[in-house]
Amino acid sequence: MQKKQYERPMIVKHIAGLSNKVGRAKTSKSMQSISGINIKELTAKYGSPLFVFCEKTIREIYKNALRSFSVRYPKVQFAWSYKTNYLDSICKIYHDEGSWAEVVSEYEYEMAIRNGVPGNKIIYNGPYKPYESLKRAVNDDAMIHIDHFDEMYMLEQLSEELGHPIDVAIRINMDTGIYPIWNRFGFNLENHEAMNVVRRMHLGKKLNLVGIHSHIGTFILEPSAYKTETAKLVEFAKTVEQELGYTLKYIDIGGGFPSVNTLHDQYAPGAETNKPVEVYAEAITSALLDANFAPERLPTLILETGRALIDEAGSLITSVVANKRLPNGTRMVIIDAGVSTLFTAFWYKHEIMLGEDKGGLLEETSIYGPLCMNIDVIRPSIRLPAMTVGDKLIIKPAGAYNVTQWMQFIHMRPAIVLIGENGKVDCIRNAETVDTVKGPEMTPDWLNS
Repeated sequence: MQKKQYERPMIVKHIAGLSNKVGRAKTSKSMQSISGINIKELTAKYGSPLFVFCEKTIREIYKNALRSFSVRYPKVQFAWSYKTNYLDSICKIYHDEGSWAEVVSEYEYEMAIRNGVPGNKIIYNGPYKPYESLKRAVNDDAMIHIDHFDEMYMLEQLSEELGHPIDVAIRINMDTGIYPIWNRFGFNLENHEAMNVVRRMHLGKKLNLVGIHSHIGTFILEPSAYKTETAKLVEFAKTVEQELGYTLKYIDIGGGFPSVNTLHDQYAPGAETNKPVEVYAEAITSALLDANFAPERLPTLILETGRALIDEAGSLITSVVANKRLPNGTRMVIIDAGVSTLFTAFWYKHEIMLGEDKGGLLEETSIYGPLCMNIDVIRPSIRLPAMTVGDKLIIKPAGAYNVTQWMQFIHMRPAIVLIGENGKVDCIRNAETVDTVKGPEMTPDWLNS
C-alpha cells in the first residue's frame, strides 16, 4: 500500500458548493481527452508539458468567421497573422483554407515564402522593413503598408532604382473611443498627417496608393469601435478618390478581435461575455455598405485576425510537480510549465481543468510554474481539490501568442502536437534539448583548453 502524503493540520474555510445570494459556488471541471485522444496517452508519448492543437477546431472557427463576414459583404479576404502563431503546420492549414499571410518583419516574410505563399498574397506590415527586404517585397508584388515617412522615402528610392511606380498602402491610426489609442504605428488621421502623406505621394508620382490599413488595438471587447474605425477609413477613401483620383482596391481593418479567453480584469468568464465574431462582422460590414460604393469600385475588405481564430484550438497539458503551503495558509501547487512557456498567463485567467475527476472539497489554490522567479504565477487563485504529484492540469485556450513569445528561460520549450481531422496525432515541433539551445553557440579555443 502506498504511503499517504502527510500534511500538517491547518484550519481552512471550505465552501461545499451551496447556492447563495450571488449564485452557486464554482466547481472544478475535468477533461480526460482532447479531440478524443486521452490526456495521459499524449503525455506518456510526448512528455509534459505539452501543447496540443486541433485541426478540426482551427478549420471550423475559420470557416465560421469567413462565413460571418461573407454573408454580409461580397468581397472578403482573411490574412493569417503570423505573429500570433507561426508554426508551419498551423499556417499551412489557414493557407489551405484560402487565407493570405500578414507579416510584420523580414523574418515572418521569409516564413510565409517558405510556406509557399506567393508574394501577391503577403501583406507586409511593421515599423521596421530593411531596404533589401522592401526591395524583395516590391519584386514579389507583395502588399506593402507604409508605417512612416522614412519608409516612404526608401520606397521612392526603390521606385527610381526600378524605373516604375510602386503600388503601396498606408497604415492609419485614429481615435475610435478605445484607450490607450494605438498611435505609435502609421500616420494619424485626426491631425491630417495621413492625408498629407497621400498628397506627398501623389505629387512625387513614384508611389501609387491602392489600399489603406488600420489596427486599433488588441482584444477589443467593443464592436462599435470597429464600426467607427471602418466608417473613418471609408470617409478617408472617398476623400482621396475625390481629391486625388485614387480608387482603392482594399480597406484593411486589421485584427484585435477577442477570443473566448478571460482578461485578468474581467469579472465574468470571457466564454460567456465576449461577443462572437458575427457581432463584429455586422459592425464592420454595415459601415462599408453605408458608404454606397459603386459596384465596380467596391473595395475588398481584408481582416488580419489571429487570436480569435487560433486561441481556442490550442491547449497546454501540464503536470503537478509539488504541493506547498504559503505562510498565510494558502495552498499552492507547482506545475512543470511556467510563464516562459505560457506567456499569456500575464494577460489571462485561463480556464484550468483537471485531467481526471478527483472529487473532494475545493480550496483556494495558487498555481506556480517551475521557474526560480517570483513572477512565475500561472494563476494566483483558483478553487481546486487537493492535488497530488503527477496529476494533470489542462490550460485553455492557449493557441495564440504562446508559441511565438515563449522562451528558453531556465527550462527548455516543450513539444507540440497536432491532432488531425482524421484523429491522427503528429508531433509538429520536438521538445528542445540542450543541443537545440546551444547549437548556434561557438566557444573560443582558448576557453575550451
